[in-house]
Amino acid sequence: MTSVDDALDLTLLRPGDAGYGDEIAGFQLGFAQRPAAVVPARSAADVVAAVRYAAAESLPVGVQATGHGLPGGYEGGLLVSTRRMDGVAVDPGARTLRVQAGARWGQVVAGAEPYGLAPLNGSAPSVGAVSYTLGGGLGILAREFGYAADHVRWLELVTADGELRHVTAGSDPELYWALLGAGQNLGIVTELEIGLVPVRRLYGGSLAFDGRAVDPAAVLRAYEAWTRTVPDGLTSSFAAVPYPDLPALPPHLRGRYVVSVRVAHTGADGERIVAPLREIGPVLADSLREMPYAESHTIHSDPDFPHAYYGDSAVLRELDVERAGELLRATGPEAGPMCVVQVNHLGGALARPAPNAVPYRDGRFLVRLLTVGERERARAVLDPAFALLAEDTLGRSLNFAFGAGDRNTGLYGPGTRKRLARVKETYDPANLFRRNYGV
Repeated sequence: MTSVDDALDLTLLRPGDAGYGDEIAGFQLGFAQRPAAVVPARSAADVVAAVRYAAAESLPVGVQATGHGLPGGYEGGLLVSTRRMDGVAVDPGARTLRVQAGARWGQVVAGAEPYGLAPLNGSAPSVGAVSYTLGGGLGILAREFGYAADHVRWLELVTADGELRHVTAGSDPELYWALLGAGQNLGIVTELEIGLVPVRRLYGGSLAFDGRAVDPAAVLRAYEAWTRTVPDGLTSSFAAVPYPDLPALPPHLRGRYVVSVRVAHTGADGERIVAPLREIGPVLADSLREMPYAESHTIHSDPDFPHAYYGDSAVLRELDVERAGELLRATGPEAGPMCVVQVNHLGGALARPAPNAVPYRDGRFLVRLLTVGERERARAVLDPAFALLAEDTLGRSLNFAFGAGDRNTGLYGPGTRKRLARVKETYDPANLFRRNYGV
């Protein structure tokens, strides 16, 4: 226990201390983090103590729950680890959920499920719920209900002055607006309350095609045309994944280039809506079915083990299918490093205005590219691929900026960036919280 002053004690783990390595370990293994000290926070009081200590020592502060979206490696400064702060409390009558900074989406879904309620979670159960929401939160049912950030009622926040604040749209409208979209730029959110939706079951899953037997670009063209016909309540994505030939993978995936369309829909007419997709070509695998919401993570089946990866994203006003076809050819099995392509259909409730800083609501698609391997080899594939989309690109998505692109460029439009900078100047003028994507 390191005493900072007579009124303040906190645990500091330094390089070489037992437990230091466990605290800095994140899901993204591509970047080396080596802070001068780590605070394993167990409560909001620990976070307050950590921020006051960092401010007194002029140490830059980072915060980590799961380490899925690291912007890069660094040395020095103070890391606040919130993974132990994982409380989840559901109020079924109010259809709300209180969630602490370290809780993961899997815990949140499990907490809401007994009441026939669902959070607006992403596709990966291991991702931190609070950090994902602060970046906007593109969920499994996003086109029906909007961004997770649109449903936040209040936030508990430790700002750079070491104060614990309860922030609502009424009490601090500018700070509330900025927190929901700006990530961890303005302080450390220790807890928030968010609305839940009355969803117990859904129709969802994926249709997978062999990317060597069916032209991936043709599948993408058919998918884009299909999205123009679907109701706002249906959320979907296209993916192209060259799987390695590994025994750990299911036999139907080993060594294959798999192109798939994933669907999530709460209506009763799912089979009718997806019927045109079945006409694209021979299906390699079909997991479309009615399922409990607790199984919704199986729609995408994201990897659940830490690994090294790099990626970026582009929010598009429109998807030019010809240029996107070129992108698929540039990122396919012959590209070099394994490259995963995902195209999310936006619009619907995502386009509705909300009192937060989540940008580019007029985008029609989100393209995400993620590579596995060494960073510079990844950039050699990703940079020219995103250049193909530049003409239709509005900007990037904070939640899907995985360290391959420029750290801060394009995350917000000019007006949003200026407004965020004013809030940053008010609450963190010394830029204490700078171990992240900046505003």
